[in-house]
Amino acid sequence: MEKNEELSDEVFWKKKIREHWKTFAIMIAAGICVVIGALLVLIWFIETSVIIGNKGEWTFNDWTLNYVVGFIILIILWELLFVGIPTGLFFGVGGYLWWRRLPDEEKQEFKDRDKKEKEHKGLKTGGGGGGFGLVMFIAFCIYVAVDGNYNARFADLPYSYFIYSWLLTFMWMIIVLGIPAGIVLLIVYFTVWRKKSK
Repeated sequence: MEKNEELSDEVFWKKKIREHWKTFAIMIAAGICVVIGALLVLIWFIETSVIIGNKGEWTFNDWTLNYVVGFIILIILWELLFVGIPTGLFFGVGGYLWWRRLPDEEKQEFKDRDKKEKEHKGLKTGGGGGGFGLVMFIAFCIYVAVDGNYNARFADLPYSYFIYSWLLTFMWMIIVLGIPAGIVLLIVYFTVWRKKSK
C-alpha cells in the first residue's frame, strides 16, 4: 500500500516538474546561488573580521568560549542579512506570484494532496528536533561562565576540563529538569491515570 502511495507521489511530482519546468529550473538555480552566497559571506566574514579571528590569523590557542559564541552569533546575523532575508523575499514573492498564476483546478489538486499528506503524517510518529543540542550548548556556556572560564583561552585549559564541564552540565540539566518532571508525572499518575485504571 505504501509503495503505491510513494509511486503515485513520484508520478505526481514528475508530472508537475514537466508542466512547470521553468519554475523548477529557476528554483534550482536560486538554491545554488543561495549556497554559493552563504559560502561567500562566510569567507568574507572570516577574512575581514578584525574583532574576532584577526582576519583569519588566530590559532586555536587564541580562541575562548566567549569568542566562539560571538563568532557564531555574528555569522548568523551576517548570513541572515545578506542571504536569509533576500532568499526569503525571493522565494516568498516568487512563490506567491507563481501560485496566483495557477488555474483553480491545479490549486485544488495541490491543496487536496497537501491535506492527504498531513492526515497521513498525523498517523506516523517522527523523531524529535535538534533542540536538545542547542539547549545543551547554552547550558554548557552558562556553566563555563559561572565557573569563571568563559574568557579563558582554550590553550590555558586542559581538554579534560571541557569534557568534565559537559558531563557536569548534563548532570545538572537532568537534576533541574528531571526532578520537576518526576513530580509532575507523580501528580498526573495519582490524579488522572490511577483514577482511569479504577
